[in-house]
Amino acid sequence: MNKLIPILLAALALMAFREPVKPDLQMIRSEVTNPDSKYYYPKLMAEYERNETIQTWEDYRHLYLGALFQEDFNPYRRSAYAGLIEELYYKSRHSRSECDSIIKYAELSLQDNPFDLRQINFMIYALREKQKNNVANIWQFRLNHLLEAIVTTGTGTSAESAWYVINPQHEYYVLNMMGRVAKNHEFLSPGLDHISVVPKDDKDTVSYYFDVRHILDEYYRKFPEEE
Repeated sequence: MNKLIPILLAALALMAFREPVKPDLQMIRSEVTNPDSKYYYPKLMAEYERNETIQTWEDYRHLYLGALFQEDFNPYRRSAYAGLIEELYYKSRHSRSECDSIIKYAELSLQDNPFDLRQINFMIYALREKQKNNVANIWQFRLNHLLEAIVTTGTGTSAESAWYVINPQHEYYVLNMMGRVAKNHEFLSPGLDHISVVPKDDKDTVSYYFDVRHILDEYYRKFPEEE
């Protein structure tokens, strides 16, 4: 699936110049659930779905992390459509009809899970193959800003500055975006995923940390029988 691997230089550039800010999840919860707030979640999602490209970093930060506090949030839910055309994703070339299928099933998957980063990437690829660049640019804007919402929550290089994600699959997507190859995964109590990567040289960063405590808190609150 070489042509479907994301090359997101814009997102990497954002990582380089925006200072990481650890999120205050309680404040975000308060803002996205308050109808009088400019970050009220239904308002943010309506703007997102209108294909707006004017939403800011703070909008996307509230949109991404605020998903945690929506009643239908489930970090382990996977759309039934996400794997139906899996074989297409591994081809190096695609016909127009195959691109149509990729777009169709990406759209269906994203109706179930609007922040499935993998499906957004497939969508962008297929749209560009069909030269629908205006629509592809909107999806690229979304993907870059969702990634920015993640990588500006910390540096990812220590437990104290872990990146916040709302889905464990996003951990591997971020690493792939950085051109890193995951080598080993371990869960560290009370809620950190520690992923070691293949180093590029002797001085290279060899592991990254992701904060998943908030995922687990919300999941077990809604599904206490799973705890």
